Amino acid sequence: MRKTESYPVKGPNSLWQLYKTISFWKVVKNFVVIQIGRYTPFLGVKNRLYRSMLKMKIGKNSALAVMVVPDFLYPERITIGRNTIIGYNTTILAHEYLTAEYRLGDVVIGDNVMIGANSTILPGVTIGDGAVVSAATLVNRDVPPGAMVGGNPMQIIYTAEQRKNKQTT
Repeated sequence: MRKTESYPVKGPNSLWQLYKTISFWKVVKNFVVIQIGRYTPFLGVKNRLYRSMLKMKIGKNSALAVMVVPDFLYPERITIGRNTIIGYNTTILAHEYLTAEYRLGDVVIGDNVMIGANSTILPGVTIGDGAVVSAATLVNRDVPPGAMVGGNPMQIIYTAEQRKNKQTT
């Protein structure tokens, strides 16, 4: 199960109540910063922009490819370790708005992780150090350290031990 906090709402669905839960101006600022970052080909500039303006935690030498979309409502709930690659057009969500509630959850991506293009990471997920997430994966639960995962919904393809044995043979 993902680690999220649930907040019930009364009345119309939770997305209609968005600005009761978060400042309009925070959303505008985050949206503008993320749109600039999505198209910036300079990794160092993008990381500094996201760290300073969005309060994301991004480790040294990590790379967010072009078109990566961090959560624009709660980017401060995203942590990315050192030397991690996040592939083209990946979406990292720290929120989900549902009909009767909204949920928030921290996303923690470890060190030396490789996330393939077009993946979606849901709120409340931890991706362990050294994990590999194949392209177009829906990461809907935690990924063990060193594992290789893929698919929609995500399945474990190899555990860390299986990957190590495969490399030595």
